[in-house]
Amino acid sequence: MIWAWGALAFWLAATLVNGWLAQNHGRNRAVRLFIPALFGVTLLLIWEGMVRGLGVSPVILPPPSMIGSRIAESLPVLWVDFSQTILKGALSGYLIGCGAAVAVAVLIDRSPFLQRGLLPVGNFVAALPIVGIAPILVMWFGFDWQSKSAVVVVMVFFPVLVNMVAGLKATDVLQRDQMATWSASYWQGLAKMRFPAAMPFLFNGLKIATTLALIGAIVAEFFGSPTRGMGFRISTAVGQLDLPLVWAEIAVAALAGSAFYGLVASIEKGVTFWHPSQRGRA
Repeated sequence: MIWAWGALAFWLAATLVNGWLAQNHGRNRAVRLFIPALFGVTLLLIWEGMVRGLGVSPVILPPPSMIGSRIAESLPVLWVDFSQTILKGALSGYLIGCGAAVAVAVLIDRSPFLQRGLLPVGNFVAALPIVGIAPILVMWFGFDWQSKSAVVVVMVFFPVLVNMVAGLKATDVLQRDQMATWSASYWQGLAKMRFPAAMPFLFNGLKIATTLALIGAIVAEFFGSPTRGMGFRISTAVGQLDLPLVWAEIAVAALAGSAFYGLVASIEKGVTFWHPSQRGRA
């Protein structure tokens, strides 16, 4: 019980420190980075203390120290799984799905028929459960990373499409009339006015798609995969009651997802520096 009481005491102290820092030094960049870092360390220490203090079996919930040790021991395996799931399946599907969504959004913007016909179908397809479409796409595209990429394409396509279509409509009538007064063609108006105005909407969709891409690639591997990949490793490790390896794969996926989201958010900040939402964060 000493571990549990120690974890609770650290949590209380860290909460008080975080509250004081947020209230008195919240505008400092270093402090803004330190606060979530301290919060994360606090959660890990509470987890470690509670598991050890209450004597929880590692089969039920391993402590973070055991998970960290398993990550260090399994780096070659984790790298192979990361390459198969993230670099091949998730990343390729993300790029293909998002690129296709932007292209189709421009076509929809040009065609009232597609606005009325394709978007309702898109909403229907977006509502399909991944556990229903993943086995079908695995049978169509095989058991390697191509089928996982196809699942990711389906998952990311429509969120990006909907956001991009909304973004292309963000300019008002006066702005479009101004471009028409200057005899600008549709493509000139798209490149110089409407596409830049759509960037905040597009990046909202891209950030949503980062998490969907990882989820889609990992879940798709549950329905058929070669002997590598995060989803494959999680499903086999669960069957072997190797929970530290399961949590190691989950930790790697979480870190990869956070890094992927942060990369897209950093690109957004550089591209949409003019937008009020970005200026407000300075």
